[in-house]
Amino acid sequence: MNTDARATARARLAAMTLAVAGLLGGCGSHAAAPPAADRPHNPTLTAAQRQHITLDTVVFAPFHKAIGATGVVDFDNDQATRVLAPFSGPVAQLLVSAGQHVAKGQPLARVDSPDFAAAVGAYGKALVAARNARRLAEADRDLGEHEGLPRRELEQAQTDAASADADRAAALQALLALGADAPTIREIEAGRTGSRIPAVIRAPVAGTVAEKLITPGQLLQAGDTACFTVADLSRMWVIAQVAPAELAGVAEGDAASIDAGGIGTLQGRVDNIGTVVDPDTRAVPVRVVVDNAAGRLRKQMYVHVRIHSRRAERGLLVPVSAILRDEQNLPFVYVAQPDGSFARHGVALGYRAGDRYQVSEGLRAGDRVVVQGGLFVQFMQNQ
Repeated sequence: MNTDARATARARLAAMTLAVAGLLGGCGSHAAAPPAADRPHNPTLTAAQRQHITLDTVVFAPFHKAIGATGVVDFDNDQATRVLAPFSGPVAQLLVSAGQHVAKGQPLARVDSPDFAAAVGAYGKALVAARNARRLAEADRDLGEHEGLPRRELEQAQTDAASADADRAAALQALLALGADAPTIREIEAGRTGSRIPAVIRAPVAGTVAEKLITPGQLLQAGDTACFTVADLSRMWVIAQVAPAELAGVAEGDAASIDAGGIGTLQGRVDNIGTVVDPDTRAVPVRVVVDNAAGRLRKQMYVHVRIHSRRAERGLLVPVSAILRDEQNLPFVYVAQPDGSFARHGVALGYRAGDRYQVSEGLRAGDRVVVQGGLFVQFMQNQ
């Protein structure tokens, strides 16, 4: 190979070496740092621009949680009574309608009941037997005092009278258990039982007829057929379903807000916390007592419940207005730096307490964050 050819080959080899080195150097440069145009920078504002933003200091402070849950309205079962049929027989007449207020002992329905008729007859017979036995005992006592009636006969007469009195009292108690009122008892005691005495289902307590569960002609079974529900509707229960993870923040006596849509917001108070998890909802039932004097709540209404926990917790709090979102919808804030610039800090948000968020990551107590004008700072950063 002549001198010119060797020189040409050496020149080509050198050029290839430089090209490979340039490629390798370029790859190493991109891996180490982005180009200057892609590097994030902290925006700096002029004195005039800073007039358009507001800063606030991140503080470590106490807050109270409000636990949200769904709930269902129910009667206050401490003030509601399910009225069961005290005797068997077909319903002859309904005397009240749903929603009607009734007094204690007020008739609710009449029933053609052979049970009640038998009880009336048994009490009448017991009355007659007791009167006769007492009359014979008194006569035997007089004979014993004047004619020397044997002591054994006197004692037997007294025993028979006492037994008859006991039967009379038992028959009366059975009649009262079937709902017989005082006028009915007086009629039987006066012997005025020639006319049929109707069997009447009566209200065991004063309140509102919340449910009417029977119809005329329906055959009732004693102690089994539910006829009415009488309840005091001035106070209702709301059974809220609280997630087990939130249960630590709930205690008896906590205030609660009840939102039932169009009827507005009502106030209540937690008075019982369940001890088992509901197998259907996998939540714990929490009972809230609500004043219902205006009658706005109805049984089986679905409502939203917010329980305001009295238990104080502590954390870093930042105003809600300071939170911005990036292209991936991740939260961040701008933090003022000692050199006058503003650095973007990604944050992890926790519970929202009113107009502040609890921040678990990304900030420290004492940081000064932009709470008004953050979008302007973001615009300056993107220039």
